[in-house]
Amino acid sequence: MPLLAIPLAGLTVLATLLGGRIALRLSHTLPTVIALSGGVVVAVALFEVLPEGIENVGDPSTSTTLVAAGFLAFFFAERALVLHHRDNPAEAQAHHHVGLLGALGLSIHSFVDGLGIGLAFGLDSTTGFLVFIAVISHDFADGLNTVSFVLSQSGDRRQAVRWLKIDAFAPLLGAVVGSFASVSDQTLGYMLCLYAGFFLYMGATDLLPEAHAHASWRKVGLTASGFAFVFVITRVAGI
Repeated sequence: MPLLAIPLAGLTVLATLLGGRIALRLSHTLPTVIALSGGVVVAVALFEVLPEGIENVGDPSTSTTLVAAGFLAFFFAERALVLHHRDNPAEAQAHHHVGLLGALGLSIHSFVDGLGIGLAFGLDSTTGFLVFIAVISHDFADGLNTVSFVLSQSGDRRQAVRWLKIDAFAPLLGAVVGSFASVSDQTLGYMLCLYAGFFLYMGATDLLPEAHAHASWRKVGLTASGFAFVFVITRVAGI
């Protein structure tokens, strides 16, 4: 049964690519796309990644400390990049690096998604299919988030496409590794808590402020819809 995770993870590749392609087509209305993306990112952290992290770590105090560490790690990394280029007239260079850092984080998260599919099928088929449903349900949003984040920081479509492909194939690679490897639940929990802090920072400080710089009820509705979408998916999938 663990090998079943690999072809199923292939479907997540298609879902991620579809989300990214739609984001590229709507790049002329990027703030509107980011309004949805920001809601999804924060909701994924709160409703999916964080609960799984706390459950696997088994200690809420340790879990929240790791979330804070993930938040601060990305904060310091982003500030170091921006401050390093503060005297550079081409200030976009800093944002270019921030975009790469964000895309890398999203790709690592996708790898962990695939890893989770592989490990879950190692337990039993029911758990495996449940995790697969949860992953593929938000991989469309992952593709959208990756493209939106890179474009919002650098405006480079080629770079956005390149990271979209990396993000799309990351879960497939993770499923392969998860099907043949063994990772303790506690270690996986540590990773998830760190990622939760990263996603909270990215959504709260990079995506949502940019999306709502010129607020409109349409953007408010899209952000709320992103939250609602992830909430429903996680409850239906039993996360």
